[in-house]
Amino acid sequence: MKTTELPRWATALVLPVLNLVSALLVAALVIHLLGESPVESMTILINSAIINPEGLSYTLFYASTFIFTGLSVSIAMKAGLFNIGSEGQMYLGGLGLTLAMLAFDASLPAWLLIPAAMLGASLFGALWAFIPGYLQAKRGSHVVVTTIMFNFIAASLMNFIIVKYLIPEGQQNPASRVSADAGAMPRLNAWFPVLGDTPLNVSFLLAIVALVIYGVMVWRSAWGYQLRATGLNQHAAHYAGVSINRTIIVAMLISGALAGLAAVNSIMGSTHYLSLNFPAGAGFVGIAIALMGRQHPVGIFLSAVLFGALIQGGFDLSLEKPNIPQETFIFIQGLIILFCGAMENFYGPAVLKLINLRRKG
Repeated sequence: MKTTELPRWATALVLPVLNLVSALLVAALVIHLLGESPVESMTILINSAIINPEGLSYTLFYASTFIFTGLSVSIAMKAGLFNIGSEGQMYLGGLGLTLAMLAFDASLPAWLLIPAAMLGASLFGALWAFIPGYLQAKRGSHVVVTTIMFNFIAASLMNFIIVKYLIPEGQQNPASRVSADAGAMPRLNAWFPVLGDTPLNVSFLLAIVALVIYGVMVWRSAWGYQLRATGLNQHAAHYAGVSINRTIIVAMLISGALAGLAAVNSIMGSTHYLSLNFPAGAGFVGIAIALMGRQHPVGIFLSAVLFGALIQGGFDLSLEKPNIPQETFIFIQGLIILFCGAMENFYGPAVLKLINLRRKG
């Protein structure tokens, strides 16, 4: 190995941990400036989000959505694409899911209705990602620009559809009607009562299955090799016989489908209706999860749990410590994105120097 290159264990573990610690140290400073003890605040957050069974259940509930959006961004990154349109794709996935539910929840049993709704979510998400993927592959339009635009288009389109067509007659709330009980994802507290009355549902298990499938497909299949080759060097992949255009389009279709499936946990597992702005930034959190998790299944899982813990623990902490507003944790999420994204190699030279010194010693 060249002495100018970091070993894989350093890039996959050491740098993310250093970046996370740096973000938390800055967050601790902010909490101190707000007049609260960082140590006490962190203790409250950990107890609320991890140690308390009911709090852990909420943490994993949020993580279920984040795993899907993190996978959505990661699969595109493996192809060298920066899909920041998971928010809009999740939004459209929610529409596809809701249309299937509204059409069939009165006639289909749960074992047929739930897969049909999931199919609708993945199909609508994939179709919304297809156009940016096609434009990138066939016209050279940069996927970052097109996916940003499609997020805004999705928000406007959904606002029109919900307000114009989905609000039940006589209702003022901008949301569809509540779906039938047959369309509700089974909750895990039915098997694990210790979790309490929380919305954690089978979507969490589906997210784990998605992580396993992602790992196998990306690192243990011929298609995954083509995907990674395209992301590393399109010219070399082309000369090796890989269809670059097809790989880009397929990667974006899968990326959009995964983002669409993120709506399953939010709608079928919790609210049971489609509302305005229901993604609540989960698509953008997926970017941070993909960056921090280094597009690896284990990293994506741990990052999703971390962001879920920040939401759950931050909510309880803001109740116990009024000096710490809940918006503080949006700031902490931004810090994590900053250190794990724009500054992901900030500690690289120092770590490399220490490794080289140890080798020489």
